[in-house]
Amino acid sequence: MSDDILVDIQDLHFNYDGRPVLQGINMKIPRGKVVAIMGGSGCGKTTLLRCIGGQLRPTGGMVRLADQRVSEMSHDELYRLRRKMGMLFQFGALFTDMTVFDNVAFPLREHADLSEEMIRDLVLMKLEAVGLRGAHALMPGELSGGMARRVALARAVALDPMLVMYDEPFAGLDPIALGVIGQLIRKLNDALGATSIMVTHDVHESLMIVDYIYFVSQGRIVAKGTPDEIRGSTDPFVHQFVHAEVAGPVRFDYPAPTIVREFLGSRAHG
Repeated sequence: MSDDILVDIQDLHFNYDGRPVLQGINMKIPRGKVVAIMGGSGCGKTTLLRCIGGQLRPTGGMVRLADQRVSEMSHDELYRLRRKMGMLFQFGALFTDMTVFDNVAFPLREHADLSEEMIRDLVLMKLEAVGLRGAHALMPGELSGGMARRVALARAVALDPMLVMYDEPFAGLDPIALGVIGQLIRKLNDALGATSIMVTHDVHESLMIVDYIYFVSQGRIVAKGTPDEIRGSTDPFVHQFVHAEVAGPVRFDYPAPTIVREFLGSRAHG
C-alpha cells in the first residue's frame, strides 16, 4: 500500500444474518485528508465505519489501516491500534455520570500511562482547542447540544490519533453549532496532521470542509469526487442527494404489493 494512503478498503462485504449490507466496497483514504461518506439512511455507512475500526469483522474483503489488516487482528492487537484512533459517536455519547474533564480524560487514563498532572494539562489543552476549558467541571446534563458535541470532539482527539472517525457529527445541531463543529473538525485535523472519515447527511456543511466524498447506496459506492466535482455532477444519484429531491434513483417507498392486491386479495378477481 502507498505511504500516502492511510486506509485501504478492498472488495469489502458484510452481511447481517445473511442480508447483504456492504457489497464490494473499494475505498482509499489518503493521509491528512478529511473524507466524507454520504448516502441515505440504512445504506451501510455506519457499518463501514465499524469495519474500519474493527468492531465488526467483514464477511469478505479487506480493511487495511496503515500497514495492518484490521479484520485479521486479535483483540489485544485491536486494543493497541485503537490507541491511534479517535471516534466521535452520533450525538456525542458522553458518559453522563462523569464531568466534562473526566470524559475527555477517559481515553488518556485508559490507554496512556501518564501522571494525573500530565492528564490535567492535556485535557485542558484539548478543551481549550474546542473553546470549553472553562466548562471542565460541568456535567453533560448542564451542556447544550453543541457544547456536548465539542466535548465529544475533544475526547475523540485526546490521544492525538492518526485517524478520527465521525458518525453523523452534525445530527441535531442548530445552524450555528453545526458550523462551529464543521470548522473544528477541519482545523483539528490539519493541526494534528490526522486523517478524518466523516459519515454524514449534511451536504452543505460537508462540501465546505472535506477533501473528497464517497456516495454509498445499497451497500455500494455509486459516486465519488472532490467537492467541486460533486457540485457539478450530472449523475442522477448525486444530483438527487445534493439537491434533496424526492424524485430520482433513490426510492423511499419500501417494496409492497399493490393496494388492490393488499386490501382486496382474491376478491379483486372474483
